[in-house]
Amino acid sequence: MKIRIVVLCTFLIFALCSLASAESTPDLLARIQERGTLIIATEGNWSPWTYHDEQDNLVGLDVEIGTLLAEGLGVTPEFQETDWDSILAGVDSGRFDIACNGVEYTDVRAEKYSFTDPYLYSHIVLAVRSDNEDIHSITDLSGKKTANSPSSTYAEMAEAQGAEVTYVSTLLETIVLLEQGRVDATINAQESIDDYLAQHPDAKIKVVEVLPGNPFAFPVRKNEDTASLVTALNTILAEARQDGRLAAISEKYFGTDLTK
Repeated sequence: MKIRIVVLCTFLIFALCSLASAESTPDLLARIQERGTLIIATEGNWSPWTYHDEQDNLVGLDVEIGTLLAEGLGVTPEFQETDWDSILAGVDSGRFDIACNGVEYTDVRAEKYSFTDPYLYSHIVLAVRSDNEDIHSITDLSGKKTANSPSSTYAEMAEAQGAEVTYVSTLLETIVLLEQGRVDATINAQESIDDYLAQHPDAKIKVVEVLPGNPFAFPVRKNEDTASLVTALNTILAEARQDGRLAAISEKYFGTDLTK
């Protein structure tokens, strides 16, 4: 009987200690504010979303909005550059608090990640080499080769149409492969292709189809630990949308307001 009482008491003490520990453990938002930094994943090579200027400073629409979010939380942004295919995995593992890199919201992604409210609405384009007369829409991609980042929605779209995807890390690699004829097409963000053509008017590529895209939002790890962070970020975004800061950033980088 004494042994049973001791075991029962030990179990109760352990349970109470575990409960107290769980209640005292700060969630992700509290840890970010205690740390003083918001760790943000980004590529740094996808203009005009996130790239390096002539002075090698990290700039871009997502860099400015990421900074806005960090300041709204009362902390400093800490941007960590990585390849696209490591961004979401890093968010999932807790290496990054959030990703600011033109991440499209999809129902499939929402099963694994918690997303903020959308901050931008974009379009998708199908681009080919200037002398290509075989491809006019994504339905013509069966048996063709495209270039896109691995795990991107654009790569998934191409594969769904029967295309063979060559994986690349940057938009520049995509354009080079396209101009050299090593791939037949690419599906990409309209703003990125428009920005490239504006800077390189002699580029040997053309847009043959424009499609509606998914909204862009910021993903964080999906669990109860991150719920308060998503709520706080949504509040900051709502205020920036209402006072015109989001629209101003969009117009700065895209020449138009894509926030509505």
